[in-house]
Amino acid sequence: MEQYEKLKARLAEIGHIGTSMAVLGWDQQCYMPPGGAAERAEQFATLGKIAHELSVGDETRRLLEGAEAEVAGSDPGSDEAALVRVARRDFDKAVKIPTELVTEMAKATTLGHEIWVKARAESDYKQFAPTLEKLLDLSRQVAEHLGYDDQRYDALLDQYEPGMKTREVERVFADLKSGLVQLVQEIAAQPPIDDSVLRRDYDEAAQLAFGEYVIKKMGFDFTRGRQDRAVHPFCTSFGRDDVRITTRFDRNWLPMALMGTIHETGHALYEQGFDPKDVGTPLSDAASLGVHESQSRLWENIIGRSRTFWNVFYPGLQRQFPDALENVNLNTFYRAINKVEPSLIRVEADEVTYNLHIMLRFEMEKALLDGSLSVADAPDAWNAKMQEYLGITPPDDAQGILQDVHWSGASFGYFPTYSLGTLLSAQLYDKALADNPAIAEELARGEFGGLLSWLRENVHKPGRRYLPADLVQRVCGEPAQSHSYLKYLNTKFRTLYGLA
Repeated sequence: MEQYEKLKARLAEIGHIGTSMAVLGWDQQCYMPPGGAAERAEQFATLGKIAHELSVGDETRRLLEGAEAEVAGSDPGSDEAALVRVARRDFDKAVKIPTELVTEMAKATTLGHEIWVKARAESDYKQFAPTLEKLLDLSRQVAEHLGYDDQRYDALLDQYEPGMKTREVERVFADLKSGLVQLVQEIAAQPPIDDSVLRRDYDEAAQLAFGEYVIKKMGFDFTRGRQDRAVHPFCTSFGRDDVRITTRFDRNWLPMALMGTIHETGHALYEQGFDPKDVGTPLSDAASLGVHESQSRLWENIIGRSRTFWNVFYPGLQRQFPDALENVNLNTFYRAINKVEPSLIRVEADEVTYNLHIMLRFEMEKALLDGSLSVADAPDAWNAKMQEYLGITPPDDAQGILQDVHWSGASFGYFPTYSLGTLLSAQLYDKALADNPAIAEELARGEFGGLLSWLRENVHKPGRRYLPADLVQRVCGEPAQSHSYLKYLNTKFRTLYGLA
């Protein structure tokens, strides 16, 4: 297996360049002064060029072909066969993209992030529009180089959700939308829940302390991770033993930091849970961003917004914030943190309306990429869709089209994975309880080890061994489906709102 071992070593070198770029990206969003953007763009371009040239070089091709020959007769389920299979898929994609385009994209997205931060802070879309135009053009070029059978969007979607097609996403959204409409309408007809308790004064340092207490209990290992502040919360990894999460705070809106921290920890637990023997190989990564999102949404919503969770943790929250919560009973708090109400900001949307935010972005991206919607007209289109889907219109660009970081990084094709992961979260949770009914009893005691162990064994440790559709079939014994999630929503929110 000489060629196989040499291929592993080369892929590890390429991977180290990637994680080094991740360090620079984390620093840019957390600590880099705005004036450093131009030089940081050059750093990213240089490292991106080196990594790409190594990835598609003749030596890599030769080692890959040699390794394929060496594992040809081995068990398809072996680690060796899986690594070579994933390496081949990555190589065949990367070799289609010219190095010059990789370099240009690295520069444009690095500078684009800083332009977006400023435009968002000043709520001025016109500052960001030229950058968005450029990033769309570069993304179209990427799609053309990658190739597609049906829609240009397919090529970009496949980068985040391998094997998924735009038509499939459209079908999933159509099914989901039809299942949500009645529930949304019935809830809208009920008296609104009072969530003013969440808008009281909550000291930021105390919010940070309580959030970190919770995620330590969940299983986040602070000896292999840390938390910082960022404009837009995210999770990044420089290896399974160095996983970073970020959050943001609002002194008068408790869920922003608290639920954001739990959400990003769901991502981080996945990153910290890859199989140690896969470190330094392409297998030590997520099956897809949809699978990744299933972890964050499971922990944030199914666990973190559950009555069971707050039965355990609410007394501690009251002690942390006695002035705000001393005279607020558990039921009032639980109802407040699960209030259903159309809202402007995606990351703070309730569980019932959240997917409408994703459908909006999906439709916007498709239209921007195929040219049926111009960059100049995008804010008006955004506002019109917000009114159509949620019945509200953003008062400014910061709370509208500029709220998400993704387009500044040319992450077109990313947004559908949020809904795909949301659906999968309920399906995986149901399977975990079916496999280990004791998990429910443990959660009632505030113990998360059983659930985390099940996720580690079935979702985290396999890494990239399987395509996402294959992983779901192996774990759940069925394809990905939406009925688990719709059942979860109807059970929880019909009870919460007293609906039949």
